[in-house]
Amino acid sequence: MTYAIPELDTISRQLMSLERPKKAKMLVVDDEPDNLDLLYRTFRRDFNVLKAESGVHALEVLAAEGEVAVIISDQRMPEMKGTEFLSRTVPQFPDTMRIILTGFTDVEDLVEAINSGQVYKYITKPWDPNELKAVVQRAAETYELLKQRTEELRRSQAQTELLSTIVKAAQEANSLDACLEPIAAAFARNFEADMSILQLVEAQNLVATAGTYSEGNSVENWLDRDPLVKDAIASHKIQVAVNVPADTALADVEHYSTSGVQAHLIIPVTYRNEILAVLSLQWKHPCTLREDELLLLHLSAQQVALALTSTRYYKPVA
Repeated sequence: MTYAIPELDTISRQLMSLERPKKAKMLVVDDEPDNLDLLYRTFRRDFNVLKAESGVHALEVLAAEGEVAVIISDQRMPEMKGTEFLSRTVPQFPDTMRIILTGFTDVEDLVEAINSGQVYKYITKPWDPNELKAVVQRAAETYELLKQRTEELRRSQAQTELLSTIVKAAQEANSLDACLEPIAAAFARNFEADMSILQLVEAQNLVATAGTYSEGNSVENWLDRDPLVKDAIASHKIQVAVNVPADTALADVEHYSTSGVQAHLIIPVTYRNEILAVLSLQWKHPCTLREDELLLLHLSAQQVALALTSTRYYKPVA
């Protein structure tokens, strides 16, 4: 469905509605089949549970599946102890919470693993299911908090880089054309878009001058044939197709089917009610932007307008 967006909170709700909560991934490791099956059945309702019968196999599972929120591993296993296996996961997956199950007193190994940050908690066998569930729940919450803080830091750094790029492009460009491509590239990188186009507008019409960006591929500029762009220019409002394949209004628009674009966001760049340009962000997957990202788009588009205005009227000294 295609929307005209009068307020950021409206588009935020529409974009976020596409995101379906997914179960966190958990890996359980035990060489005893009965224990492995019991762990799987204990957590399968709340987690996407992966299984491995040895440390070696568990490393292979992680290599194929990627990061998991929680690992529960038996300590005494053939070929590789649980603490040794968990220590090997730390460099690649530092945020994963690791829990050891032990049926014996191996104090030296456990103390070293816990003190080095490789193990979040250890549980003695036979374990109490309710106790284990409570520990795993706290571990999963800790993991989510760590990921949230890491993501907030990443976003903060990306936002600073984006705004700095806009200012730098305006300061260093000796013509209006020259500042378009670096700005388009900065937006694509910040919002992980597959393609980005910043195209100038004069008298409510697109002009040929544009800056384009795509990671490793050429960009076909078809904005002059896109109904979203026409609506954005006419209304001075953001236009977005969050899921193009399901959007009947765009079903007959040829360039969407040929380009593989599944989500398209058009931001009019305005200064004193005059549209100076449109910014196109295109993804080859359904779009899921957060509210803070939408606010950043709104604020940074205003910065782009100032950058274009200052560059337009700047005449370099000969």
